[in-house]
Amino acid sequence: MPLQPANQPQIIRSTQKDDYYQNCLRNNASEAFQTLAGSKKWLEWRREIELLSDLAYYCLTTFAGSFQTLGEEYVSILQVDPTKRKVPSRARRAALICLHVFVPYLLDRTLARLERELQAETAGPRAPQTRGWNLTSFFRERAQWAVGRLAETQRRTLLHATYVLRQGITFAHRLHVALFYINGAFYHLGKRVSDVCYLRVRGLPGDDRAVRTSYKLLGAVSVLQLALTVALQINNFRQRQRARQEWKQYRNLASSGSSPDLLSARTSRCVLCLEQRRHSTATPCGHLFCWECITEWCNTK
Repeated sequence: MPLQPANQPQIIRSTQKDDYYQNCLRNNASEAFQTLAGSKKWLEWRREIELLSDLAYYCLTTFAGSFQTLGEEYVSILQVDPTKRKVPSRARRAALICLHVFVPYLLDRTLARLERELQAETAGPRAPQTRGWNLTSFFRERAQWAVGRLAETQRRTLLHATYVLRQGITFAHRLHVALFYINGAFYHLGKRVSDVCYLRVRGLPGDDRAVRTSYKLLGAVSVLQLALTVALQINNFRQRQRARQEWKQYRNLASSGSSPDLLSARTSRCVLCLEQRRHSTATPCGHLFCWECITEWCNTK
């Protein structure tokens, strides 16, 4: 009797079980490192300890020759290559581990450091950093070197692009999960890229069709929700752009009326733009600002 493809509940239960064992391994490794090296070193290397823990977990299960993680063994499913006739090769399993462990770590650290350096350059001079080498200082030095070669307009554009890229990664992950609910093939992006799927070793397929139908409905609802979220974000972006354009137009308008004397000019200035207030607006604490200045400040801060 040929093996049947694993369904969505089996793959999700397998992932939940793997997450449980990974968290146990991370906590034990963090406690051991914190005991030996101290809390300060642990805070500096916390992300790297989690990375090494995940790498150790997958190397001892998927890559070591057992072809199954503890979660996959728990629900009796087996990894197979695109032919669905044999287990993935060692090179394919190594690529899967790299995509599943290393790529998210490097992408997250690179984008977070780049965004932080761009914001620091835009805000002004930053405080001197402590010496010493670790992966955090390596990412910081590389980001500072790259940002220092950019002009001011390029920095602002790159900052917006970094934000859009981070939002796009979140969107791609949510879309990928929705597609998994519909077709039930790949739950992780790393498995989709490396083309590793699952077959179930045992299990009664009696209600398999009903289960897959219910998950397809869940996937359709997830896609609809994602589309509405994207539409709302696009609408908010357009409103912010329109507010910025109106703010620029109001700022370019000449002040109406006669020129005030020195005392009245000081009392009618906006502390944000340091000019005479236009469309004065009071905050709950009683301070007065230009309407455009305080709304722009709230949008950006």
